[in-house]
Amino acid sequence: MTADTAQSLARLAAERVDHRFKGLPPDADGLTVAELAGQRRNLFTGGFATPVLALSAERLEHNLKLMETYAARHGLTFAPHGKTSMAPQLFQRQIEHGAWGITLAVPHQVRVARAFGIRRVFLANELVDAAALRWIAAELDADPDFELICYVDSVRGVELMDAALRDAGASRPVDVVVELAAGEGARTGARTEAECAAVADAVAGTRTLRLVGVAGYEGEVPKADSERVTAWLRRLVALAAGFDEAGRFAGLDTIVVSAGGSAWFDAVAEVFAEIPELSLPALKLLRSGAYVSHDDGHYRKLTPFNRVSEEGALEPAFRLWTQVVSRPSAEQAFINAGKRDAAYDLDLPFAQVIRRDGAERPATGVTVTAMSDQHAWLATTPEADLEVGDWVGFGLSHPCTSFDKWQLIPVAEADGTVVDYVRTFF
Repeated sequence: MTADTAQSLARLAAERVDHRFKGLPPDADGLTVAELAGQRRNLFTGGFATPVLALSAERLEHNLKLMETYAARHGLTFAPHGKTSMAPQLFQRQIEHGAWGITLAVPHQVRVARAFGIRRVFLANELVDAAALRWIAAELDADPDFELICYVDSVRGVELMDAALRDAGASRPVDVVVELAAGEGARTGARTEAECAAVADAVAGTRTLRLVGVAGYEGEVPKADSERVTAWLRRLVALAAGFDEAGRFAGLDTIVVSAGGSAWFDAVAEVFAEIPELSLPALKLLRSGAYVSHDDGHYRKLTPFNRVSEEGALEPAFRLWTQVVSRPSAEQAFINAGKRDAAYDLDLPFAQVIRRDGAERPATGVTVTAMSDQHAWLATTPEADLEVGDWVGFGLSHPCTSFDKWQLIPVAEADGTVVDYVRTFF
């Protein structure tokens, strides 16, 4: 950890707890985050107010270690997507567990990372905002240790980047990778190899940009399955090899080949193992990020570890604790958490446990059927033993829309002891 990072994280620990942070004990107002963490309060008896989102300390550490060993085992360099959590404390833990750097999506996120001393950033987007490019140029010029790699996917985008960087008087070129689209109708990226070559030619015609590789996102492959994803990844590898043969990477130390969401990183590992010998070493950059907390829905169903079980298994680390506030009938109940508190864009929350008088039992017969702003609608079957005042713990789907609803998240051990607090910046 650099001195700048340590100082920035220390400032987070010195932040005062107050009304900004939902779910935290009202009687903790005025304490610093470090002081509150030092009290090691219990999530269930220490004054926390529902709803409250918690991260499992044990499962978080398990997931960090598992992806560290996975990347090393497959010869992959790892730059996890930080937009999942936007939590500098987790960025630092990922780096301590072997990450090369952090992947981000928009300039604001890069500013957060830089404020906490992150030295390597992969920006998985084309950056054409002149104000942001002026700031990037200043950061690169001021800090020779700062490394940034950015997507380009259009000649127009290259022209805008070049103009902004020239106007800013940039002395260091911005490293870029040509983004290959995942197919027709997919998200961003140049659609054909010919278009990719045109973008690369445009980069070569500037002094402000330097082409360092190719990249893309296999999660956007239309009707994605193993065969289609693998075919697209092989196109990406072939594009890198073709660019190399054409001499587009002369003067570099490595050639960046990057992909990897959280659903198909087994396919990325398999195909990147097939990268042919290039004129320079390949930096095989995996960007999966949702692993850090994993989830109980979308990624739990799609995780590569389900397909290759001998690699291990990620563990869902989130649990949202709520209380039953209304039980209008034997078939219905309402809790005090809704869209403002729980991810719901891919799957509704999953009722897991009911807690009453310090005892927990499975949430048998309890299902979330809809979400309002501050309530979830529960359907209950005859075997559901549920009363007003009960705490109900829910698993969540899609980490990317779970972290963004909570600014300060307790990290709790299995017995409920809160040992840390994770600050997010969305």
